Amino acid sequence: MDIYTLVAIKFALGMLVMILQINILGKYEFSLNTPLNQIQNYVLGGIIGGVIYNQTVSVLEFLIILLIWSLVVIITKILRESSSIFKRAVSAAPELLVCAGKVDVARCAKVGLTAEQLSRSLREANISSIEEVGSAIMETNGRLTIQRKEDVRAMCPLPLISDGQIVADGLMLSGKDISWVEQQLQIAGFSSPHDIYLATLEGDALHLIPYKETFS
Repeated sequence: MDIYTLVAIKFALGMLVMILQINILGKYEFSLNTPLNQIQNYVLGGIIGGVIYNQTVSVLEFLIILLIWSLVVIITKILRESSSIFKRAVSAAPELLVCAGKVDVARCAKVGLTAEQLSRSLREANISSIEEVGSAIMETNGRLTIQRKEDVRAMCPLPLISDGQIVADGLMLSGKDISWVEQQLQIAGFSSPHDIYLATLEGDALHLIPYKETFS
């Protein structure tokens, strides 16, 4: 087998495995700039880019390496879906940095947002004082969403449950507590937040989307 055919076969296998991993992770999850996704992208890129032109690595060996890494990705996805602790450790989540005019400096440091960057973001939002800010949330894509105090309750939808987990920052912004959410769940016939895919506060009503909901 000549070198060009070998490279072509390895390249085709690499593309197929990459498509497989995108489908396993989900297109949206694969696009997020999280530490776990960065590692997965770097490793897969290193495997494909570092081996594809290496003639000492056979097609079978290359395929085995790709399958091993795909198995690691599948196990990671299973752990993330079955363990809330593992999910919080490796998955991206929005961070509430400013609430009711008060800045959480520790969270700003955690996401790498400096005081100068926060000030610039406020200026770009035409906000002259931190006291005017109802909420500033660092989204999973790195974008800072800023709401004035008078706009926070109008922010729709305000998530209180996401992927079966209570959203603590959503409770803080809404002025609600876990007891209120649990009461609303019981009224709607649900026993636990784990039954809910997404629950949003719209006005004073909790809109629930259970996992079992479909178009039919």
